[in-house]
Amino acid sequence: MANQIARNLAAQGEDAAVSAMVQHIVDFWDPRMKAAILLADPQGLDPITATAISRLGVDCEAALEWDPL
Repeated sequence: MANQIARNLAAQGEDAAVSAMVQHIVDFWDPRMKAAILLADPQGLDPITATAISRLGVDCEAALEWDPL
């Protein structure tokens, strides 16, 4: 899903697409989704997605500690 979002945003140019991707993840992804993308093989990620994930930093790291119970 992340790579599809990145492809849709790519027309904005790389910097704008990365910023929009970060904002989309922060606004709409639940912690489990953030954790999953953080653990994904980076070689399978679109460059826009990979850059956005690296910019999320602490937010994604916190998602790995998420416990619904």
